[in-house]
Amino acid sequence: MKKIKIKNTEPKRLDSVLAEVLQVSRANVQKAVKNGLVLVNDKKVINNTLITDQDSVTYDPVLTHPVKPKVIEKNIDLDVIYEDDDVLVVNKPAGLLVHPTDTSAETTLFDLLKKRIKKFEKIGDSPIRGGIVHRLDKMVSGIIIVAKNQKAFEHLKEQFKERHAQKMYTTLVHGTMEKKQGKIDLSIERSKSTGRMAAKPASQGGRASLTHYTVLNQFPHHALLDIKIDTGRTHQIRTHLFAIGHPVVGDPLYKQRNQKLMDIGRIFLHARELAITLPNGTLMTFEAVLPGELEAVMETIPKL
Repeated sequence: MKKIKIKNTEPKRLDSVLAEVLQVSRANVQKAVKNGLVLVNDKKVINNTLITDQDSVTYDPVLTHPVKPKVIEKNIDLDVIYEDDDVLVVNKPAGLLVHPTDTSAETTLFDLLKKRIKKFEKIGDSPIRGGIVHRLDKMVSGIIIVAKNQKAFEHLKEQFKERHAQKMYTTLVHGTMEKKQGKIDLSIERSKSTGRMAAKPASQGGRASLTHYTVLNQFPHHALLDIKIDTGRTHQIRTHLFAIGHPVVGDPLYKQRNQKLMDIGRIFLHARELAITLPNGTLMTFEAVLPGELEAVMETIPKL
């Protein structure tokens, strides 16, 4: 076992601290903790244990050398929307992971960016994320902006952290919307029983999350929505819409128990617009049109 020195004086989650210090994925840390490969003060603990510089943390060296599946190369061309000396903006297709995981052997957006941007993996806070400052779920498509150098990374990271970046999405949901416009102000946290994200009133804990929606078109059994999010929590849009009884079409995770999954080969959620101030001070708005496969889905939806 190896010992690690904890620098934070304020309490932080064990899995978050170890992932950052050891430069490994949080999922990998969580598995190690669950298997008893990480000890705090010589005792087995759980992942959400809070630690400070007063605690002694030891870990099995295998944690920093996980066995990873060999990457299966795919010929995927980057759909570049914009590029300058500091940033690259791409339109990610559905089905492409943003960054590597411990269990997947798929080519990721990170892999493609490494081939295009010199020393991409050395940018940012993690060698498995490089200059990636935000992400989209695998089965979601749309705009992603990445940094091409460390200065740009810090700038973009601040833009997202301070919520200066404006993100707009298009989604198709089940059901009839009662209002043409509205907002969903519910906190989000991971459910201990299901493992997926769950929305709840702010008074019950979780992380504050705010989603705005506008109905673009109402159909007999579905609604096309324009979505703006003020926060960027994991599965925020999917979780929020599910919580108000209007799950996203094609979503196998957040759906009603008695609802038959409309299998469209992906989730009907597309990051269509991003407005952000670039490192050079220019405010830019980037757009990505609805992918052809989603346009095809729209053709099959019964009209009023």
